[in-house]
Amino acid sequence: MNIKAAKTSERTGEADLHDRPAAEMRRRGACPALAAPMPTGDGLLVRLRPAGGALTLSQFASLARSAAVHGNGILEITARGNLQIRGLRAETVGQLAADIDAAGITVPDGPVIETSPLHGIDPEEISDAAAMEVALRSTLSDLLASARLAPKLSLVVDGGGSFGLSAVSADIRVVAQSHTDWLVAINGDGETAMPVAIGPAEAAISAVGEILSLLATLGQGRRTRDIDPALLRARFPAMEGIPSNPSRAAGIQLAGTHRLEDGKIILGVRPEFGQMRASDLIALLDLAKALGATAIRLAPGRGFFLIGLPADTVPPMQIAAAGHGFSTQPGENTEHIAACAGAGACGSAFYETRTLARRIIAAAPALFDGSLTLHLSGCAKGCAHARPALTLTGSAEGYGLILNGLAADQPDERIAGGRIDFAIERLARSIEDNKDAGESTAACLTRLGATGVSKALRQE
Repeated sequence: MNIKAAKTSERTGEADLHDRPAAEMRRRGACPALAAPMPTGDGLLVRLRPAGGALTLSQFASLARSAAVHGNGILEITARGNLQIRGLRAETVGQLAADIDAAGITVPDGPVIETSPLHGIDPEEISDAAAMEVALRSTLSDLLASARLAPKLSLVVDGGGSFGLSAVSADIRVVAQSHTDWLVAINGDGETAMPVAIGPAEAAISAVGEILSLLATLGQGRRTRDIDPALLRARFPAMEGIPSNPSRAAGIQLAGTHRLEDGKIILGVRPEFGQMRASDLIALLDLAKALGATAIRLAPGRGFFLIGLPADTVPPMQIAAAGHGFSTQPGENTEHIAACAGAGACGSAFYETRTLARRIIAAAPALFDGSLTLHLSGCAKGCAHARPALTLTGSAEGYGLILNGLAADQPDERIAGGRIDFAIERLARSIEDNKDAGESTAACLTRLGATGVSKALRQE
Protein backbone atom coordinates (compact mmCIF):
# COMPACT_ATOMS: atom_id res chain seq x y z
CA MET A 1 0.00 0.00 0.00
CA ASN A 2 1.39 3.40 -0.93
CA ILE A 3 0.48 6.31 1.27
CA LYS A 4 1.40 9.92 0.62
CA ALA A 5 4.23 11.33 2.67
CA ALA A 6 3.10 12.78 5.96
CA LYS A 7 2.98 16.49 6.53
CA THR A 8 3.41 17.89 10.01
CA SER A 9 2.71 21.40 11.22
CA GLU A 10 2.95 23.31 14.46
CA ARG A 11 -0.32 24.08 16.18
CA THR A 12 -1.15 27.00 18.42
CA GLY A 13 -2.67 26.08 21.76
CA GLU A 14 -5.81 27.68 23.15
CA ALA A 15 -4.63 30.24 25.69
CA ASP A 16 -7.66 29.97 27.93
CA LEU A 17 -7.31 26.27 28.79
CA HIS A 18 -5.28 26.77 31.94
CA ASP A 19 -7.46 29.66 33.09
CA ARG A 20 -10.46 27.40 33.65
CA PRO A 21 -11.26 26.14 37.15
CA ALA A 22 -9.59 22.79 37.66
CA ALA A 23 -12.04 21.77 40.36
CA GLU A 24 -15.05 21.86 38.01
CA MET A 25 -16.23 18.23 37.91
CA ARG A 26 -18.76 16.52 35.72
CA ARG A 27 -21.06 13.73 36.75
CA ARG A 28 -20.00 10.15 36.06
CA GLY A 29 -20.89 9.25 32.52
CA ALA A 30 -19.76 12.56 31.11
CA CYS A 31 -16.65 12.82 28.99
CA PRO A 32 -13.79 13.83 31.31
CA ALA A 33 -12.45 16.70 29.23
CA LEU A 34 -9.56 18.91 30.23
CA ALA A 35 -11.88 21.60 31.58
CA ALA A 36 -13.91 19.10 33.63
CA PRO A 37 -11.82 16.14 34.87
CA MET A 38 -13.55 13.08 36.29
CA PRO A 39 -12.91 11.64 39.76
CA THR A 40 -11.76 8.01 39.57
CA GLY A 41 -10.23 5.52 41.94
CA ASP A 42 -6.71 6.88 41.34
CA GLY A 43 -7.42 10.60 41.37
CA LEU A 44 -8.72 12.74 38.52
CA LEU A 45 -8.80 11.57 34.93
CA VAL A 46 -8.58 13.86 31.92
CA ARG A 47 -9.53 12.70 28.43
CA LEU A 48 -8.49 14.83 25.51
CA ARG A 49 -8.26 14.66 21.76
CA PRO A 50 -5.75 16.94 20.02
CA ALA A 51 -6.99 18.63 16.86
CA GLY A 52 -7.24 16.01 14.15
CA GLY A 53 -5.87 13.36 16.52
CA ALA A 54 -2.41 14.52 15.41
CA LEU A 55 0.73 15.32 17.41
CA THR A 56 4.39 15.83 16.74
CA LEU A 57 6.70 13.41 18.56
CA SER A 58 7.91 16.29 20.73
CA GLN A 59 4.34 17.19 21.67
CA PHE A 60 3.50 13.61 22.61
CA ALA A 61 6.66 13.36 24.71
CA SER A 62 5.77 16.66 26.42
CA LEU A 63 2.36 15.23 27.32
CA ALA A 64 4.03 12.14 28.78
CA ARG A 65 6.43 14.22 30.88
CA SER A 66 3.55 16.35 32.12
CA ALA A 67 1.55 13.21 33.01
CA ALA A 68 4.50 11.99 35.08
CA VAL A 69 4.88 15.29 36.92
CA HIS A 70 1.23 16.19 37.47
CA GLY A 71 -0.45 12.75 37.45
CA ASN A 72 0.62 9.23 38.31
CA GLY A 73 2.55 8.73 35.07
CA ILE A 74 -0.07 6.49 33.45
CA LEU A 75 -1.46 7.39 30.03
CA GLU A 76 -4.11 5.49 28.11
CA ILE A 77 -5.46 5.45 24.59
CA THR A 78 -9.13 4.56 24.45
CA ALA A 79 -10.96 2.26 22.07
CA ARG A 80 -11.99 5.39 20.14
CA GLY A 81 -8.44 6.72 19.89
CA ASN A 82 -8.62 9.43 22.55
CA LEU A 83 -5.88 10.11 25.08
CA GLN A 84 -6.37 9.79 28.85
CA ILE A 85 -4.08 11.01 31.63
CA ARG A 86 -4.63 9.48 35.05
CA GLY A 87 -3.89 10.26 38.69
CA LEU A 88 -4.24 14.04 38.53
CA ARG A 89 -5.19 16.22 41.49
CA ALA A 90 -7.38 19.32 41.51
CA GLU A 91 -4.35 21.54 41.92
CA THR A 92 -2.41 19.90 39.07
CA VAL A 93 -5.04 19.92 36.31
CA GLY A 94 -4.37 23.58 35.57
CA GLN A 95 -0.62 22.87 35.45
CA LEU A 96 -1.24 20.08 32.94
CA ALA A 97 -3.34 22.48 30.84
CA ALA A 98 -0.53 25.04 30.92
CA ASP A 99 1.95 22.40 29.71
CA ILE A 100 -0.42 21.45 26.88
CA ASP A 101 -0.66 25.09 25.89
CA ALA A 102 3.11 25.53 26.04
CA ALA A 103 3.62 22.49 23.81
CA GLY A 104 1.46 24.09 21.11
CA ILE A 105 -1.23 21.39 21.32
CA THR A 106 -4.73 22.47 20.33
CA VAL A 107 -7.59 20.74 22.15
CA PRO A 108 -10.82 22.00 20.54
CA ASP A 109 -13.72 23.05 22.76
CA GLY A 110 -17.03 21.25 22.64
CA PRO A 111 -17.80 17.63 21.76
CA VAL A 112 -15.01 15.45 20.44
CA ILE A 113 -15.13 15.05 16.66
CA GLU A 114 -13.27 11.93 15.65
CA THR A 115 -11.60 11.92 12.24
CA SER A 116 -10.00 9.26 10.08
CA PRO A 117 -6.59 8.69 11.72
CA LEU A 118 -4.57 9.03 8.51
CA HIS A 119 -6.47 11.95 7.07
CA GLY A 120 -4.45 13.81 4.48
CA ILE A 121 -1.85 11.08 3.94
CA ASP A 122 -3.95 8.12 2.78
CA PRO A 123 -4.14 8.17 -1.06
CA GLU A 124 -7.39 6.20 -0.92
CA GLU A 125 -9.05 8.87 1.22
CA ILE A 126 -12.19 10.05 -0.55
CA SER A 127 -12.30 13.56 0.89
CA ASP A 128 -10.54 15.66 3.53
CA ALA A 129 -11.89 14.73 6.98
CA ALA A 130 -9.75 17.31 8.77
CA ALA A 131 -11.12 20.15 6.62
CA MET A 132 -14.67 18.98 7.31
CA GLU A 133 -14.00 18.97 11.07
CA VAL A 134 -12.72 22.55 10.89
CA ALA A 135 -15.77 23.59 8.85
CA LEU A 136 -18.17 21.96 11.30
CA ARG A 137 -16.56 23.65 14.29
CA SER A 138 -16.42 27.09 12.69
CA THR A 139 -19.94 27.00 11.21
CA LEU A 140 -21.70 25.33 14.13
CA SER A 141 -19.65 26.73 17.01
CA ASP A 142 -22.65 28.03 18.97
CA LEU A 143 -24.60 24.77 18.64
CA LEU A 144 -21.57 22.64 19.53
CA ALA A 145 -21.04 24.76 22.64
CA SER A 146 -24.63 24.29 23.85
CA ALA A 147 -24.90 23.06 27.42
CA ARG A 148 -28.05 21.17 26.39
CA LEU A 149 -26.09 18.64 24.35
CA ALA A 150 -25.35 15.28 25.97
CA PRO A 151 -21.87 15.21 27.57
CA LYS A 152 -20.99 12.04 25.67
CA LEU A 153 -22.45 13.11 22.32
CA SER A 154 -20.23 11.53 19.67
CA LEU A 155 -19.48 12.81 16.18
CA VAL A 156 -17.41 11.05 13.53
CA VAL A 157 -16.05 12.54 10.31
CA ASP A 158 -14.91 9.71 8.05
CA GLY A 159 -12.98 10.66 4.94
CA GLY A 160 -12.88 7.02 3.86
CA GLY A 161 -9.84 5.25 2.51
CA SER A 162 -7.77 2.40 3.88
CA PHE A 163 -8.23 3.47 7.49
CA GLY A 164 -11.85 4.55 7.67
CA LEU A 165 -14.07 4.62 10.72
CA SER A 166 -16.91 2.31 9.69
CA ALA A 167 -16.42 0.21 12.84
CA VAL A 168 -16.76 3.23 15.15
CA SER A 169 -20.29 4.02 16.30
CA ALA A 170 -21.47 7.58 16.82
CA ASP A 171 -24.51 9.75 17.39
CA ILE A 172 -23.74 11.66 14.20
CA ARG A 173 -21.66 10.33 11.29
CA VAL A 174 -20.43 12.48 8.41
CA VAL A 175 -18.99 10.14 5.78
CA ALA A 176 -17.37 11.08 2.47
CA GLN A 177 -19.14 9.60 -0.55
CA SER A 178 -17.13 11.41 -3.22
CA HIS A 179 -14.70 14.29 -3.41
CA THR A 180 -17.64 16.69 -3.08
CA ASP A 181 -20.49 14.80 -1.39
CA TRP A 182 -20.96 13.69 2.22
CA LEU A 183 -23.48 11.40 3.88
CA VAL A 184 -24.93 12.34 7.27
CA ALA A 185 -26.27 9.43 9.35
CA ILE A 186 -27.21 8.99 12.99
CA ASN A 187 -27.06 6.45 15.79
CA GLY A 188 -24.74 3.65 14.76
CA ASP A 189 -21.65 2.54 12.88
CA GLY A 190 -21.02 2.31 9.15
CA GLU A 191 -23.51 -0.51 8.76
CA THR A 192 -26.22 0.35 11.28
CA ALA A 193 -26.48 4.15 11.28
CA MET A 194 -29.61 5.69 9.74
CA PRO A 195 -28.89 8.00 6.77
CA VAL A 196 -30.71 11.33 6.94
CA ALA A 197 -29.01 13.55 4.34
CA ILE A 198 -26.51 13.46 1.51
CA GLY A 199 -24.96 16.26 -0.53
CA PRO A 200 -22.11 18.77 -0.73
CA ALA A 201 -20.19 19.87 2.34
CA GLU A 202 -22.46 22.87 2.95
CA ALA A 203 -25.57 20.68 2.90
CA ALA A 204 -23.96 18.12 5.21
CA ILE A 205 -22.95 20.81 7.71
CA SER A 206 -26.47 22.22 7.60
CA ALA A 207 -27.89 18.74 8.29
CA VAL A 208 -25.60 18.30 11.28
CA GLY A 209 -26.77 21.67 12.55
CA GLU A 210 -30.40 20.56 12.21
CA ILE A 211 -29.67 17.42 14.24
CA LEU A 212 -27.87 19.37 16.96
CA SER A 213 -30.73 21.87 17.14
CA LEU A 214 -33.22 19.03 17.39
CA LEU A 215 -31.29 17.40 20.21
CA ALA A 216 -31.06 20.67 22.12
CA THR A 217 -34.81 21.21 21.66
CA LEU A 218 -35.66 17.70 22.90
CA GLY A 219 -34.03 18.36 26.24
CA GLN A 220 -30.69 18.29 27.99
CA GLY A 221 -28.66 15.14 27.53
CA ARG A 222 -30.70 13.61 24.69
CA ARG A 223 -28.91 11.35 22.18
CA THR A 224 -29.81 10.64 18.57
CA ARG A 225 -31.37 7.34 19.60
CA ASP A 226 -34.00 9.41 21.43
CA ILE A 227 -35.22 11.23 18.31
CA ASP A 228 -38.69 10.17 17.22
CA PRO A 229 -38.53 8.74 13.65
CA ALA A 230 -41.59 10.75 12.58
CA LEU A 231 -39.94 13.97 13.77
CA LEU A 232 -36.77 13.02 11.95
CA ARG A 233 -38.65 12.41 8.68
CA ALA A 234 -40.39 15.76 9.06
CA ARG A 235 -37.02 17.51 9.36
CA PHE A 236 -35.39 15.42 6.59
CA PRO A 237 -38.09 14.47 4.07
CA ALA A 238 -35.52 13.25 1.52
CA MET A 239 -34.03 10.67 3.89
CA GLU A 240 -36.33 7.91 2.63
CA GLY A 241 -34.55 7.90 -0.72
CA ILE A 242 -31.04 7.43 0.68
CA PRO A 243 -29.63 3.87 0.57
CA SER A 244 -29.65 2.28 4.01
CA ASN A 245 -26.04 1.09 3.97
CA PRO A 246 -23.91 3.25 1.66
CA SER A 247 -20.73 3.25 3.77
CA ARG A 248 -17.59 2.67 1.73
CA ALA A 249 -15.10 3.05 4.59
CA ALA A 250 -12.87 0.18 5.65
CA GLY A 251 -12.08 -0.82 9.21
CA ILE A 252 -8.72 -0.19 10.78
CA GLN A 253 -5.91 -2.71 11.10
CA LEU A 254 -3.83 -0.79 13.59
CA ALA A 255 -0.75 -2.87 14.34
CA GLY A 256 1.68 -3.52 11.50
CA THR A 257 3.44 -1.54 8.80
CA HIS A 258 2.25 0.43 5.78
CA ARG A 259 4.44 2.05 3.15
CA LEU A 260 4.43 5.73 2.21
CA GLU A 261 4.90 6.97 -1.36
CA ASP A 262 8.42 8.13 -0.53
CA GLY A 263 9.38 4.64 0.69
CA LYS A 264 9.10 5.48 4.37
CA ILE A 265 6.84 3.58 6.77
CA ILE A 266 3.79 4.05 8.95
CA LEU A 267 4.10 1.78 11.99
CA GLY A 268 1.00 0.94 14.00
CA VAL A 269 1.75 0.77 17.74
CA ARG A 270 -0.55 -0.50 20.48
CA PRO A 271 0.30 -0.12 24.19
CA GLU A 272 -0.48 -3.33 26.06
CA PHE A 273 -4.23 -3.12 26.82
CA GLY A 274 -4.13 0.54 25.78
CA GLN A 275 -2.14 1.66 28.84
CA MET A 276 1.46 2.90 29.05
CA ARG A 277 3.78 4.44 31.59
CA ALA A 278 5.17 7.84 30.76
CA SER A 279 8.76 6.62 31.02
CA ASP A 280 8.15 3.85 28.46
CA LEU A 281 6.38 6.21 26.06
CA ILE A 282 9.14 8.83 26.30
CA ALA A 283 11.82 6.21 25.62
CA LEU A 284 9.89 4.93 22.59
CA LEU A 285 9.34 8.42 21.20
CA ASP A 286 12.97 9.42 21.71
CA LEU A 287 14.07 6.38 19.70
CA ALA A 288 11.45 6.93 17.01
CA LYS A 289 12.54 10.54 16.60
CA ALA A 290 16.19 9.52 16.41
CA LEU A 291 15.30 6.98 13.72
CA GLY A 292 13.48 9.57 11.62
CA ALA A 293 9.78 9.37 12.52
CA THR A 294 8.02 12.68 11.91
CA ALA A 295 4.52 12.55 13.42
CA ILE A 296 1.96 10.74 15.57
CA ARG A 297 -1.67 9.96 14.76
CA LEU A 298 -3.90 8.60 17.52
CA ALA A 299 -6.17 5.80 16.28
CA PRO A 300 -9.18 3.71 17.30
CA GLY A 301 -8.16 0.36 18.70
CA ARG A 302 -6.20 1.79 21.67
CA GLY A 303 -3.08 2.77 19.77
CA PHE A 304 -1.33 5.20 17.48
CA PHE A 305 0.58 5.43 14.22
CA LEU A 306 4.24 6.46 13.99
CA ILE A 307 4.64 8.27 10.67
CA GLY A 308 7.69 8.44 8.43
CA LEU A 309 10.16 5.81 9.65
CA PRO A 310 12.81 4.77 7.12
CA ALA A 311 12.14 1.16 6.15
CA ASP A 312 15.46 -0.16 7.50
CA THR A 313 14.70 1.22 10.98
CA VAL A 314 11.45 -0.70 11.42
CA PRO A 315 12.90 -3.99 12.81
CA PRO A 316 14.90 -2.30 15.60
CA MET A 317 11.92 -0.05 16.30
CA GLN A 318 9.66 -3.10 16.70
CA ILE A 319 12.12 -4.82 19.03
CA ALA A 320 12.48 -1.70 21.18
CA ALA A 321 8.70 -1.22 21.25
CA ALA A 322 8.16 -4.74 22.56
CA GLY A 323 10.72 -4.10 25.30
CA HIS A 324 8.71 -1.11 26.49
CA GLY A 325 5.36 -2.91 26.51
CA PHE A 326 4.10 -1.95 23.04
CA SER A 327 2.80 -4.28 20.34
CA THR A 328 3.58 -3.61 16.69
CA GLN A 329 2.45 -6.94 15.22
CA PRO A 330 -1.12 -7.71 14.08
CA GLY A 331 -3.06 -10.63 15.48
CA GLU A 332 -1.83 -10.61 19.07
CA ASN A 333 -4.24 -11.88 21.72
CA THR A 334 -4.03 -8.63 23.67
CA GLU A 335 -6.02 -6.99 20.85
CA HIS A 336 -9.10 -8.87 22.05
CA ILE A 337 -8.90 -7.83 25.72
CA ALA A 338 -10.32 -4.60 27.12
CA ALA A 339 -8.81 -4.12 30.59
CA CYS A 340 -9.30 -1.17 32.91
CA ALA A 341 -6.47 0.32 34.99
CA GLY A 342 -7.05 -2.30 37.70
CA ALA A 343 -5.93 -2.55 41.30
CA GLY A 344 -2.64 -0.81 41.95
CA ALA A 345 -3.55 1.94 39.50
CA CYS A 346 -7.17 2.56 40.49
CA GLY A 347 -8.50 2.55 44.05
CA SER A 348 -11.93 1.36 42.89
CA ALA A 349 -10.64 -1.88 41.36
CA PHE A 350 -10.74 -5.20 43.21
CA TYR A 351 -8.13 -7.06 41.14
CA GLU A 352 -5.11 -6.47 38.95
CA THR A 353 -6.69 -6.65 35.52
CA ARG A 354 -3.53 -6.74 33.45
CA THR A 355 -1.93 -9.45 35.57
CA LEU A 356 -5.05 -11.57 35.16
CA ALA A 357 -5.13 -10.83 31.42
CA ARG A 358 -1.66 -12.28 30.95
CA ARG A 359 -2.63 -15.39 32.92
CA ILE A 360 -5.75 -15.85 30.80
CA ILE A 361 -3.79 -15.49 27.56
CA ALA A 362 -1.43 -18.23 28.75
CA ALA A 363 -4.07 -20.56 30.20
CA ALA A 364 -6.99 -20.10 27.81
CA PRO A 365 -5.80 -19.49 24.25
CA ALA A 366 -9.06 -20.99 22.96
CA LEU A 367 -10.81 -17.75 23.95
CA PHE A 368 -8.87 -15.66 21.47
CA ASP A 369 -10.05 -16.53 17.97
CA GLY A 370 -11.17 -12.96 17.29
CA SER A 371 -14.87 -13.66 17.68
CA LEU A 372 -15.32 -11.89 21.02
CA THR A 373 -13.89 -9.28 23.34
CA LEU A 374 -12.87 -10.20 26.87
CA HIS A 375 -13.62 -7.31 29.22
CA LEU A 376 -11.68 -7.32 32.48
CA SER A 377 -13.27 -4.74 34.76
CA GLY A 378 -11.86 -4.15 38.22
CA CYS A 379 -15.25 -2.97 39.44
CA ALA A 380 -18.83 -2.66 38.21
CA LYS A 381 -18.29 0.74 36.56
CA GLY A 382 -16.93 -0.85 33.38
CA CYS A 383 -14.70 2.06 32.33
CA ALA A 384 -12.72 0.09 29.74
CA HIS A 385 -15.55 -1.19 27.55
CA ALA A 386 -19.03 0.21 27.02
CA ARG A 387 -20.45 -2.65 24.95
CA PRO A 388 -21.59 -6.16 25.83
CA ALA A 389 -18.70 -8.62 26.05
CA LEU A 390 -17.47 -11.67 27.91
CA THR A 391 -16.86 -9.82 31.16
CA LEU A 392 -15.15 -10.47 34.48
CA THR A 393 -16.23 -7.87 37.05
CA GLY A 394 -14.35 -7.51 40.33
CA SER A 395 -16.10 -7.20 43.68
CA ALA A 396 -15.29 -7.62 47.37
CA GLU A 397 -16.50 -11.22 47.13
CA GLY A 398 -14.41 -12.14 44.06
CA TYR A 399 -15.48 -12.08 40.42
CA GLY A 400 -18.70 -11.95 38.45
CA LEU A 401 -18.66 -13.72 35.07
CA ILE A 402 -21.03 -12.22 32.51
CA LEU A 403 -21.21 -14.15 29.25
CA ASN A 404 -22.42 -11.30 27.09
CA GLY A 405 -23.06 -8.07 28.93
CA LEU A 406 -21.76 -5.04 30.75
CA ALA A 407 -19.69 -4.93 33.93
CA ALA A 408 -22.70 -3.71 35.94
CA ASP A 409 -25.00 -6.53 34.77
CA GLN A 410 -26.10 -9.38 36.99
CA PRO A 411 -23.40 -12.11 36.77
CA ASP A 412 -24.19 -15.43 35.12
CA GLU A 413 -21.77 -17.02 37.58
CA ARG A 414 -19.92 -15.86 40.69
CA ILE A 415 -16.34 -16.95 41.26
CA ALA A 416 -14.54 -16.73 44.59
CA GLY A 417 -11.27 -14.83 44.41
CA GLY A 418 -9.09 -17.83 45.13
CA ARG A 419 -10.75 -19.94 42.43
CA ILE A 420 -10.23 -17.65 39.46
CA ASP A 421 -7.34 -19.63 37.94
CA PHE A 422 -9.33 -22.86 38.26
CA ALA A 423 -12.35 -21.17 36.66
CA ILE A 424 -10.28 -19.92 33.73
CA GLU A 425 -8.86 -23.37 33.11
CA ARG A 426 -12.31 -24.99 33.32
CA LEU A 427 -13.83 -22.42 30.95
CA ALA A 428 -11.03 -22.97 28.42
CA ARG A 429 -11.38 -26.75 28.70
CA SER A 430 -15.14 -26.52 28.23
CA ILE A 431 -14.71 -24.46 25.05
CA GLU A 432 -12.11 -26.88 23.66
CA ASP A 433 -14.28 -29.91 24.45
CA ASN A 434 -17.54 -28.48 23.13
CA LYS A 435 -16.60 -26.35 20.14
CA ASP A 436 -17.85 -27.85 16.88
CA ALA A 437 -15.70 -27.86 13.76
CA GLY A 438 -15.58 -24.34 12.34
CA GLU A 439 -17.48 -22.89 15.30
CA SER A 440 -16.23 -19.67 16.87
CA THR A 441 -15.63 -19.21 20.57
CA ALA A 442 -18.46 -16.66 20.77
CA ALA A 443 -20.88 -19.06 19.08
CA CYS A 444 -19.80 -21.92 21.35
CA LEU A 445 -20.36 -19.84 24.50
CA THR A 446 -23.75 -18.72 23.21
CA ARG A 447 -24.74 -22.33 22.57
CA LEU A 448 -23.51 -23.47 25.98
CA GLY A 449 -25.33 -20.60 27.67
CA ALA A 450 -25.22 -19.72 31.33
CA THR A 451 -26.30 -23.22 32.37
CA GLY A 452 -23.56 -25.00 30.41
CA VAL A 453 -20.85 -22.60 31.51
CA SER A 454 -21.98 -22.77 35.13
CA LYS A 455 -21.87 -26.57 35.02
CA ALA A 456 -18.35 -26.51 33.57
CA LEU A 457 -17.08 -24.09 36.21
CA ARG A 458 -18.51 -26.15 39.07
CA GLN A 459 -16.91 -29.42 38.04
CA GLU A 460 -13.97 -30.53 40.12
